[in-house]
Amino acid sequence: MTKAEIITEISSKTGIEKVDVQETVEAFFKVIRNSMVEGENVYVRGFGSFVVKKRATKTARNISKNTAIIIPEHFVPSFKPAKTFVEKVRSGNTASKTSK
Repeated sequence: MTKAEIITEISSKTGIEKVDVQETVEAFFKVIRNSMVEGENVYVRGFGSFVVKKRATKTARNISKNTAIIIPEHFVPSFKPAKTFVEKVRSGNTASKTSK
């Protein structure tokens, strides 16, 4: 499902104009993005957590040149789904697979 499809579905289910839904969805993503850039984690109860993970400094190898490369410490965005969300996806997927 794409962002456009999400906006269309929310608009049809709520009766809110697509333009307003699009602005809201874009604002939601912008808030999450900006919070994570600043190092803050975002927790959405029942859905999951958008967290910033720290990757330690490590040594890697450039195979073509046969040299060692130091990869500095860096941070990466990550998503951890809530337990209830994971359970709903698992139960939903097994039910849809058996009914096909």
